[in-house]
Parts: sequence; structure tokens; C-alpha cells
Amino acid sequence: MKDFDPLKSFVGEVAEHNDDIPRGDEDETVRLLAELSDGEPALELAVGSGRIAIPLAARGVSVDGIELSDDMIAVLQRRPGGDRVRVFPGDMTIVSTGQTYPLVFLVFNSIFNLLTQDDQVRCFENAARHLTGDGVFLVEAAVPSAWTQRDQYVNAESVQVDHVVLDVCRYDPVTQILDENHVHLDHGGVRLRPISCRLAWPAELDLMARLAGLHLRQRWGGWQRESFDAGSSRHVSLYSRS
Repeated sequence: MKDFDPLKSFVGEVAEHNDDIPRGDEDETVRLLAELSDGEPALELAVGSGRIAIPLAARGVSVDGIELSDDMIAVLQRRPGGDRVRVFPGDMTIVSTGQTYPLVFLVFNSIFNLLTQDDQVRCFENAARHLTGDGVFLVEAAVPSAWTQRDQYVNAESVQVDHVVLDVCRYDPVTQILDENHVHLDHGGVRLRPISCRLAWPAELDLMARLAGLHLRQRWGGWQRESFDAGSSRHVSLYSRS
């Protein structure tokens, strides 16, 4: 997407309203992460405004986070319970907290926010550096099938009496980049929320894990440990050294 700058995509109004529309699976996400952490500390890469980290901390898990956007960090720190999450500003591919964790996690397609394969590999390597010997790195992401069947499309995400939200996308199969703009139309005018993502299939992520010294331990089709099969629209994958 011409002139799109990832460093400026989660600032201002976008950061303020990032969690206004829940995905609907936040509770089951937190529940499984709490089970996997078993009361031990956890690290969230791309912690954002704390949608997952804050309720996970409320369950008694000591949560650290790495986040690139200063505006997102500010929103997290203002939220009730935000003071329980320690945040390290910067790029999740290189920033170190100086600690290791039994659980490191990256959820809600955030691996796709890294726009090159090299950066995605570096993210796996940084996650591996933060793992204890028997720790696991959890990645949750969509299976690209639905996005890559056509090179471009418009989807009506919401059609209401007072507003319409359109998802306008174009996919480049060579770069694996999906350029996407959420177009919000209401009586006040038009608001645009552009974002670019580099889609990666589960098998490609598995190879990235191998380059980082990890291997696939478990893969589910969702947060309730559903079976992963040809009909799965997303995956929850656990990687470890052993």
C-alpha cells in the first residue's frame, strides 16, 4: 500500500478505539493462556492496549509485554489493571526484557503485522530467546485461505441504520501482502483505517520456528482446543525446543 507506514498505523484514534469492537473470543483466549501458563510468568509480543494481557494478569499471571506503539502503551496504562502489566517499548523482533518465560505468546494475527519473511523469522528467534528450557511459544493466526482466493474484494463488515463498515482488500500473491482498509461511513463522513499484513501459511510458520531452534508441539483449530483440519479458518500453534 503506497505511503503506508507500519510505525504510524496504531496511533491516535486507532489506538484509542482499537478494542472497541471485540472479536468475541477474548474470554476463551485468556482462559487457555491461563491454563498454559499454570500460574507462571508470561510474555506477550505486540501486547497492544492490553486486550488480553490485562484480563490474564487479573487471573494472577505475571504478564510482561513488548509493544511498538507508544500510543497503544499509553492506552494500556490508563486502563483499569494496566498497572499490573509491565511493558517494554520497541520492536518485538529485537527488544529483550532480560528474562525468560515458560509462555511467550503472539495472538490475533499479529505475526502478520511484520511485512517481510525475514522480520517474521526474527520474531520467532526473539521469542525463542525469551523461552525457558521447557517453555512454549504460542502463535494464533488466521489460515490465509479466505483472503487469498481472490486478489481483491469488498466485504460489508457491518450494515446498520446509522453507519456502514466496509472491508476493502487487495492481495499480492508474490509478496504475500494483503493491503486492507476498513472504511467507516456514517453521517459524520468517512473514516479510513488502513493496514498491510504479510500472510503466512501454518507450514511456513513451522519452518520459521525450525530456523529459531523450535518445533511444532501442538496445533489446534481454535482456543477451545478444537481439531485443526482442512476446514479450520485459524490455528493456535505451540512451539517448543523439545
